[in-house]
Amino acid sequence: MTADWDIRAILLDMDGTLLDTEKVYFESVITALKACGYTDDIVTLCHAMVGIPGPECEAMLRDRYGEDFPLAELNRAFVAKRDEILKAGLPLKSGAVDLLDALQGTGHPLAIVTSSSRRTADEHLTLAGIRTRFEAVVTRDDVARGKPSPDLYLLAASRFGVQPEFCLAIEDSNPGVASAHGAGAITIMVPDIVPPTDESRAKCAAVLPDLGAVLEMLRERDLLKRRPNNFRPTRKAARHLPA
Repeated sequence: MTADWDIRAILLDMDGTLLDTEKVYFESVITALKACGYTDDIVTLCHAMVGIPGPECEAMLRDRYGEDFPLAELNRAFVAKRDEILKAGLPLKSGAVDLLDALQGTGHPLAIVTSSSRRTADEHLTLAGIRTRFEAVVTRDDVARGKPSPDLYLLAASRFGVQPEFCLAIEDSNPGVASAHGAGAITIMVPDIVPPTDESRAKCAAVLPDLGAVLEMLRERDLLKRRPNNFRPTRKAARHLPA
C-alpha cells in the first residue's frame, strides 16, 4: 500500500462489487450455453468473460465457436434464466450498505463505473435501492472502449473534475483492475468469482476479502473523516447526474 492517499472522489464498479450479480450472470450463461448444446470447457470460458462488456463477450463466443454461433438463441436462454433468478430480488454484496454510508459521509462524490449498459445499470441500481447514492453513473454506452481499457475510469474522473490519481476505485475483476489502474486511480480489489492474477495484485493498493475489510482499512487509514465537498459538476457532467 502507498503511504498516503489523497482521495477526492470514489469510483465503484457495480456487478460483483456492490451487486451480487456476477454469480447470477455466470449461472445464466452456463445454463444458456448448455441449452444451445455447448458443454466443452464452458466454465473456463465464462470465467474469462467476467468483467468484460457484453459486445466483447459476444466476440469471444464467435471467435471460439465460429460466425454461425446462435447468439440470438443464447441471449434468449440467458435472459430467461437471469430473470428467473432475479425474481427473488437483486442482492447487494455483504457490507455494501455500510461501506456506502461511510463513503457518503466523507463528502466525496461517488460514481458507478460499469461495463453494463446504461439501461441495465439504472434498472439494477434502482432495484437494489442505491441509485440515488451516486452523483454519476458511467457505463459502456459512454465510451468506445470498455474495461480493461482505462476509458471508463478516465471519463468518471473527468465528470468530477478530479485527476484520476485522486480517485479511489473499488473493483472485483481483473479487467476492472486493469481499467482503474490504467487510468491512474488508487485501486482496491475485492475478488468475486475469479481470483486476482499476479498482475492484478501488482496493480492494486490492496486486495481484500470483502467490503467490510475495505471499510475497516479506510477507517484505519483515517480516510473517512468528512471533507469539504467542493464538487461542482461541469455542464457535461450534469447531464448524467440523477434527476
